[in-house]
Amino acid sequence: MDTTATHTTTAAPVVRIRSLRRHYGTVAALDGVDLDFAAGTFTAVMGPSGSGKSTLLQCAAGLDRPTSGTVAVDGIGLAGLSERRLTLLRRERIGFVFQSFNLLPSLTAAQNVALPLRLAGRRPPRTAVREALARVGLADRAGHRPSELSGGQQQRVALARALVTRPAVLFGDEPTGALDTVTSRGVLALLRELVDREGRTTVMVTHDPVAASYADRVVFLVDGRVSGELRSPSADEVAARMAGLEKAPC
Repeated sequence: MDTTATHTTTAAPVVRIRSLRRHYGTVAALDGVDLDFAAGTFTAVMGPSGSGKSTLLQCAAGLDRPTSGTVAVDGIGLAGLSERRLTLLRRERIGFVFQSFNLLPSLTAAQNVALPLRLAGRRPPRTAVREALARVGLADRAGHRPSELSGGQQQRVALARALVTRPAVLFGDEPTGALDTVTSRGVLALLRELVDREGRTTVMVTHDPVAASYADRVVFLVDGRVSGELRSPSADEVAARMAGLEKAPC
């Protein structure tokens, strides 16, 4: 597949970040980040260890409160929201996929997918759950528990769970980090397809240049600050840029 094709759009950003700072004591994990993530695009976030990648994702998804600055998702500012309203926004407008899948072992694939709807106090329509599983190629695994699924299948269930509410943006924190190479590429191809066919906005933290090459854009962080980006990236270009960042003096 061509992993360097771009998906252009003139729509307003689905996620807008301005002057974002997150301090843990005297450590500045984020130090004045400005970023936009446009509708219908796939962005990879990369950087050396400790550069603030996961912190950026957590703040953008409303899972962590920044020290200062603003985050808006789908036109809604997160800073002024109460914990309850923030939780509701995350359930309805934000999807998040973790490296460790975070599936409940006692529930079937269908029950895991339905969980966000149940937590929101909504009765999950069977058709919505079936469609979510079908979109990730697991319509025939609805009754299987996580222990009966491969790692790639578990990650696909986690992806279906994140998509069942049809969120405005999908965040992934190393979503292929626990998978073998072949399975990882399958999940990345699915993420690419969701952007191209459904206009899904996706933001993914990764350390893998090949994974990043599936994105439209790669944003690089160093010491909590944006340190450039690549458009229509190739794996070799990403690897070369990362090598330069990791060799740069502190």
